[in-house]
Amino acid sequence: MMNRLLSISAFLKRIAETLGRLSAWLIVVLIMVIITDVTLRHWFVIGSTKLQELEWHLHGALFLLALGWAYSRDAHVRIELASERFAPRTKAWVELFGCLVFLLPYVAAVIWFGIDYVGYSLEYNEASPSATGLPDRWIIKAAIPIGFLTLGFAAIARMLEAIVFLFGPDALHGQTHFAGRYAADKTPEETV
Repeated sequence: MMNRLLSISAFLKRIAETLGRLSAWLIVVLIMVIITDVTLRHWFVIGSTKLQELEWHLHGALFLLALGWAYSRDAHVRIELASERFAPRTKAWVELFGCLVFLLPYVAAVIWFGIDYVGYSLEYNEASPSATGLPDRWIIKAAIPIGFLTLGFAAIARMLEAIVFLFGPDALHGQTHFAGRYAADKTPEETV
């Protein structure tokens, strides 16, 4: 049973990390768009609303689609001042509680309302309010539920690892996110 939880966790984490790595390439596209926009404005005195909006859209997509990857890599904001002093089991309990009570309900709400947000945008063929702006606003809005879905995958993966760490056999502790902390915090008597 616990091995199955670890394999599900690894699968979900792989999905979040794959989308995060792929979306990271948007930074290259964003840089090229910014360079083009600055060059046109500075040397040719040509402004483009489409390029400016594309910059905002790429930045938003980059952030949203990398959420799950950032969470799975601990690149998100935490209150380390308190949590770094916790024992590994306490860290696992905090992670489990935080995912169940705070993160997953928030992710579910954003996905639920985000899908409606995209649907309305698609139904009404929403475009930029600027006459020379980008059409099809639903495309960038779709990054909201997709990004939060991958964050949800990463949160479920971490939660499953916490369950294995807290309730599984000691032999499986090393395969969880908490393994490094667990081994470092053991006393010499516990490692024998």
